[in-house]
Amino acid sequence: MLRQLWVGCAFALYGIALHAEPLSYRRDIQPIFDAKCIACHACYDSPCQLNLGSAEGALRGANKAPVYDGARIEAQATSRLYLDAHGEAAWRRKDFFSVLDAQGSQAALMSRMLELGRSQPLPANARLPEELDIGIGRSNLCPLPGEFDDYARRNAHGGMPFAVTGLSDTEYATLQKWLEQGAEVDQQALQPSVQERTQIEAWERLLNAPGARERLVGRWLYEHLFLAHLHFEGGEPGHFFQLIRSRTPSGQPVDPIATRLPNQDPGTAFFYRIRPVAGTIVHKTHITYPLSAAKLQRVRELFFESQWTIEAVPGYGTYHRANPFETFRAIPAQARYQFMLDNAEYFVRTFIRGPVCRGQIATDVIRDNFWVLFQDPQHDLYLTDAQHRAEATPLLSMPGQIDDLGELLRFWRTYRDKRNQYEELRMRAYAEMPAQWAHVWSGNEDARLTVFRQHDSASVRRGLIGEIPQTMWWMDFPLLERTYYQLVVNFDVFGNVSHQGQTRLYFDLIRNGAEINFLRLLPADARQAMLDDWYEKSGQLKLRLSYTDIDTETPTGLQLHGDKPRQAFAEQLLGPHGLANAIPDPINRCRTSHCYREEQPVALQRVEQALSRLTNRLAAGLQVIGHLPEATMLRVEYGENRREVYSLLRNRAHSNVAFMFGEEHRYQPRLDTLTVYPGVLSSYPNFMFSLRAEEVPAFVVALEGVKDREAFEQLVDRWGIRRSHPQFWWYFNDLTRYLRETEPVEAGVLDMNRYQNL
Repeated sequence: MLRQLWVGCAFALYGIALHAEPLSYRRDIQPIFDAKCIACHACYDSPCQLNLGSAEGALRGANKAPVYDGARIEAQATSRLYLDAHGEAAWRRKDFFSVLDAQGSQAALMSRMLELGRSQPLPANARLPEELDIGIGRSNLCPLPGEFDDYARRNAHGGMPFAVTGLSDTEYATLQKWLEQGAEVDQQALQPSVQERTQIEAWERLLNAPGARERLVGRWLYEHLFLAHLHFEGGEPGHFFQLIRSRTPSGQPVDPIATRLPNQDPGTAFFYRIRPVAGTIVHKTHITYPLSAAKLQRVRELFFESQWTIEAVPGYGTYHRANPFETFRAIPAQARYQFMLDNAEYFVRTFIRGPVCRGQIATDVIRDNFWVLFQDPQHDLYLTDAQHRAEATPLLSMPGQIDDLGELLRFWRTYRDKRNQYEELRMRAYAEMPAQWAHVWSGNEDARLTVFRQHDSASVRRGLIGEIPQTMWWMDFPLLERTYYQLVVNFDVFGNVSHQGQTRLYFDLIRNGAEINFLRLLPADARQAMLDDWYEKSGQLKLRLSYTDIDTETPTGLQLHGDKPRQAFAEQLLGPHGLANAIPDPINRCRTSHCYREEQPVALQRVEQALSRLTNRLAAGLQVIGHLPEATMLRVEYGENRREVYSLLRNRAHSNVAFMFGEEHRYQPRLDTLTVYPGVLSSYPNFMFSLRAEEVPAFVVALEGVKDREAFEQLVDRWGIRRSHPQFWWYFNDLTRYLRETEPVEAGVLDMNRYQNL
């Protein structure tokens, strides 16, 4: 009764009559979810699987079973929104329970959660209580409606929004009124524009063209684009689409086929269809791919202009899923590799950012920052030497298709041995072909990429960012395609510990393969010492037990002078052998006294000059690095209502990254460094500072002066935006506004599940 009285007073206060016309979900409710809820409640990592990015997600409700469970013995039933069930009744049969429906005399679960959050306001911009677990690994209790009272007694701070500044009075009143009115949902699917529809029809004609060649190419393209958020040249801003398999042909409503993996048998006749992406775009799952008339013509040229034949399209069995090189061997390898190189950033993003909202399946076996290069297709022996390709193809099979827990170690040894046989074959083949600069592909702006890891997530950017990294990857077609299939096509986020273990173990081998391929570019007598530096301590055991020996005899064709060949290689890569449009990085790689972007306003030039003092320094001498989280956003205001955002990325040093477990024992914290770069370089900000441009020099001095936790907390008190800041959501959502202004195609709502309690 008291709650209803409060709601009534709130509506009177804000001029909203209790008996006004029903609220509109699209107009009144989804914008609140977008602003205050989906930063946590989107994708598979939504607490309790409650996805509030769309009406369908809100109606589906919550589920007690977590999607992320690296220890489960049995694979879990899939619960993908828009795919595995349709309609409330279907989701109830999958153990999802409503958060919108009132239960007898009890209000809806969402209403009660909001009320609990409202009853426990946080002190303004203060640290959260230490006992409040906000980590992404916490056990979410996900109470059913009948369990809520006990939950509330035990979890006073367990209301929504969780552990963050809550809703405004107006937002709270609006949501409560909507729930009291019965939580009606009006849905309206995105409709393609005329121009988009024309291009959709053209692509569907190509993908569904009759003939064995056409069917095989369509299948390969689908398996490489199923994860993409497609956008069309000349399309409407904010319109994105996805490629699916449907029981219905073009011109009819889409009837999607739900298989666990995109390369499993659909079990019936099907058609490739392009449908709109539903719901609010969130950055962590927003991996974009451009389509256009020119791209369509490019596909025709790559895949159909050469003369190749096939008698029958391969099946979808375990063998074909494990080895796409065999499955698609009829399609010229040159076409397949070049298609991936044309948009290499997209493909690296798919397995680095991940199809599953968290990239931890991959990230615990990669460095915190490294550069990615690609082998020129004219100098990739898998493409140019038919005999080598025939010998190599059977050795390129990948594990994870059978998830028998008792067979994990046997599967691992089998595929490890195959991979090592391939590496030995490859080493012998390239012994007759010393690496040259011409062998490093420079075909477009995707030819140079930078990867940053933030513990259990990672990001990819075009260009070479940051100081020269400890390691680099040089990927050829077998490396790029295997990584994509192992971590994207064949990876099942709902799989069991055997499947996930096989995936991680094999990706460790792929990473090692990319590293030792890079070593071919360096002088033969420097390779082993460099490899030993990458695999210190326990890594030496892995070198001896799991990896192959490297080629320390075949000379390089590159002229790399001095006693630091990796640095010499990088300097040439950044100079005469770089790309004409490569993005310079004067903040992190300042070679003059002007450590800023020349084209920026004077106020930002001064900001960047000051920030450059933080780069290129080890944590042993810049102790604040040890207190900073993985990805800190720095928001700098200047001029009249203008601001720039910088990412401060902590690069953790490791003795090696060769093992799935025990990473904390391989940290080398005194060797950590900081990269400072304009823009938002993570889907998961860990913290934010906001200040005026004229304050940045003092901010940098304060960072340099941090010697202990107390000094760091004083710095956070002065400039930090804690979860409890009264304007937290305005600042946090300003990062998304910034992305929409600077990278409109790539923009999406950021995730705050990893925002720390500093």
